[in-house]
Amino acid sequence: MFEEIRSNKRRSVVLIFVFVSITVLIGVLVGYLIGGGPVPTIIAFAIAAVTAVVSYWKSDAIALRVSRAQPADPAVYQRLHNLVEGLCIASGLPKPAVYIIEDPAPNAFATGRNPQHAAIAVTTGLLDKMNRVELEGVVAHELSHIRNYDILVSTIAVVLVGTVAIVTDLSIRMMWWNGGRVSRDGDRRDGANPLALFGIVLLIVAPIIAKAMQASLSRRRETLADVSACQMTRYPPGLISALEKLKADTTTTHSASMATAHLWIEQPLSGVRDEGRLGWFHRMFDTHPPLDERISLLKDL
Repeated sequence: MFEEIRSNKRRSVVLIFVFVSITVLIGVLVGYLIGGGPVPTIIAFAIAAVTAVVSYWKSDAIALRVSRAQPADPAVYQRLHNLVEGLCIASGLPKPAVYIIEDPAPNAFATGRNPQHAAIAVTTGLLDKMNRVELEGVVAHELSHIRNYDILVSTIAVVLVGTVAIVTDLSIRMMWWNGGRVSRDGDRRDGANPLALFGIVLLIVAPIIAKAMQASLSRRRETLADVSACQMTRYPPGLISALEKLKADTTTTHSASMATAHLWIEQPLSGVRDEGRLGWFHRMFDTHPPLDERISLLKDL
């Protein structure tokens, strides 16, 4: 467990480094393709630096705002606060901020940069559809993300993945507006420049690469959080029953977005259970292991 926590901290540093590198590379390519010199590279580096800082300090607030989360009134949501506080005392964690999301779909997520600056958010649908032991299992799952420092990597990814998509989109638009009017030595003489073609392809696939990175970040963490939650509650049937209810429920979580999909306890967006001809392609970008696999693993504990 402690090695996994150390590994998650290292991954956070690697994630930021890779993001800055990709963003700067996009700036270099755009500068080459539109003939803008070092200016696009400088702009891309500035965007990457600012976003990296913001993603570390403010990504949790961004994730909560994007999900339309509101602080949970302790008087109105006393049961939820009591569950969170009891599990925190048992596991030695500081109590995170507790938020409510008005959404009929049962779901929840944790966010923050460390256990001292963390928050959990649950939907009203989860409170309506889960009994006490099931809700305890879900809360323990989210607290496990906090204890394992999963939240740092996952929350940073919310901002970084979105930024890569925005930067590449702006870069392609800049190239389109430029209209290919800037010529370079050898471009017209020898036909299309291979580096230019490579740059265009990279700009197109960069958001796909970022999305795949986002998916790979969360799959293993969900399984680890499931097991950690059962260690925390000492009652695996509670989380198993909760996951079975999530599997049976087909409601789409409207408060989720592509950027925050990996944060939730269950993959929140519609279409994730597609078994049609393109099902294999959709599964490449799944942010969570299949619920059947997670349930089967917990039953074997």
